Amino acid sequence: MQLHRGRLIDHVHLRTQDLPAMKRFYKAVLETIGVPLVEGSIPGAGDHVWADELWIDVGEPASHVHLAFQAADQEAVKRFHAAALANGGRDNGGPGERPYHPGYYAAFAYDPDGNNIEAVYHGPHERSAPSVEITFPDPPKG
Repeated sequence: MQLHRGRLIDHVHLRTQDLPAMKRFYKAVLETIGVPLVEGSIPGAGDHVWADELWIDVGEPASHVHLAFQAADQEAVKRFHAAALANGGRDNGGPGERPYHPGYYAAFAYDPDGNNIEAVYHGPHERSAPSVEITFPDPPKG
C-alpha cells in the first residue's frame, strides 16, 4: 500500500482571538513531532506564528477545522497528546490504534479555540523524502 502526502494542502490558516494561548499550545504540541513554531518574522504581516504550512494570526474565528500532524512513531503521538492537555487543550481521544487502516495510531485534542487536532503515525513505513523543498530564483537586479 502506498500513501501520498504533501500534494494537496498548500497552507492552513487559523484565526484566533487569543494568540498567546494558541502560541503556547502549538509550540508545545509541535515540539513533540519535531516541528518548530516561528514567531512573526514577516514584515507587515501583523502578529502571527507559523510552522511549515500552518499560519496562525489574530482575527475573528469563522469555523473550526480538523488538523492532522504526522508523527514519527507511537511515542511521539503519546507526547503530542500529553503536551496538548498540559497546554490548554481538551481531550478528544487518547493515543491508540484506529480502524482507518492497519497501523493507524493517533491521538486527538481540541486546541484553545476548539479546533480538533490529531497526531498520527501510519505504522512502519519508508519515506521517499523527509520533506518537499521549494527553491526560488534570485530576483531580477535592476
